[in-house]
Amino acid sequence: AGNWLLVWSVILFAHTDHGCPDKCLCYTASKTADCKNRGFTDIPAHLPPEIQILQLQNNRIWRITQNAFTATPLLKILDLSNNSLSNVAPGAFQKLRYLQVLNLTRNLIHYIENKTFSFLPHLKELDLSSNSIIRLPETFGNSTGNITLLSVKHNKLQKMERILLESLPNLKVVLFKDNPWQCNCNIFGLKLWLESFLYRGGISDGIICSAPGIRKGKDLLKVPYELFGACPLRTAHVHLASSHHHGFEHRSSLKHGPHAELGDSGHASCEPKPKPRPVSLRHAIATVVITGVVCGIVCLMMLAAAVYGCAYAAITAKYHKEHLAPVRQHETPAEKELFESSLA
Repeated sequence: AGNWLLVWSVILFAHTDHGCPDKCLCYTASKTADCKNRGFTDIPAHLPPEIQILQLQNNRIWRITQNAFTATPLLKILDLSNNSLSNVAPGAFQKLRYLQVLNLTRNLIHYIENKTFSFLPHLKELDLSSNSIIRLPETFGNSTGNITLLSVKHNKLQKMERILLESLPNLKVVLFKDNPWQCNCNIFGLKLWLESFLYRGGISDGIICSAPGIRKGKDLLKVPYELFGACPLRTAHVHLASSHHHGFEHRSSLKHGPHAELGDSGHASCEPKPKPRPVSLRHAIATVVITGVVCGIVCLMMLAAAVYGCAYAAITAKYHKEHLAPVRQHETPAEKELFESSLA
């Protein structure tokens, strides 16, 4: 019993020496602070500055202040899953320049604002699943281009901006499962991006439509392009987004245009309508028609020449048969021999 008491005394002294918060366990060798299941409502203070893994899951944390992680700049893994966060202030994590994994699953988050995760250049995995997110921004923030895994499954997303995904060029895995995706004009850009992403070898669980009713339960990739034919503004926005990654203000003005916020009510406006052929297509068709007419005329001329040649040859042969044969019958043997030698 005395030995065990001595061991616990050493452990407690080590924790106190490194400034480990009450109710947490800090491990020097693994540089881990275990603060899960401790009833915290805020990020605990007095964390050891050298820790690289912070486990805060299964608490009641409802806010993250601007300076919450100032004392732990070396964090690489931060687990905040199963807490009570309803929003995350932009810049809340900006002190964590070495952060690689951020787990925010099973919270109460409704919105992710622009640049919420700014200045996390080493962030590779961002898990936002199992929240109540209804809107994602056009950008997660500056220096977030190294994210390789993004999960937004089990949320309330109806659409997702294509430009957000295009700002993450190193994505390898994207999880979309269990969201009420609206497969109308607003999702056309996401469809194009997903097709390109999968073609490049990316991994995804796919997007299943929840509305409109005729597309409920269908895979977005199997919805024909023709059903998006009446979305000229959104199509223009898609092309603009692909060529101007940093013109956020201009794209925002397009995004909030008259066709931007279409839910089930936008089904009628997304029905296929006849639309004029592009100018380039009309030129191509005219070129084909003209080429066909010219080729037809040339073929007819060649056919006429062939018929004329055959007729001329037939008339010439008939003339020789009718007029030259009788003459040769009256030729002398010497004349026949001279004629044959001339032919030879």
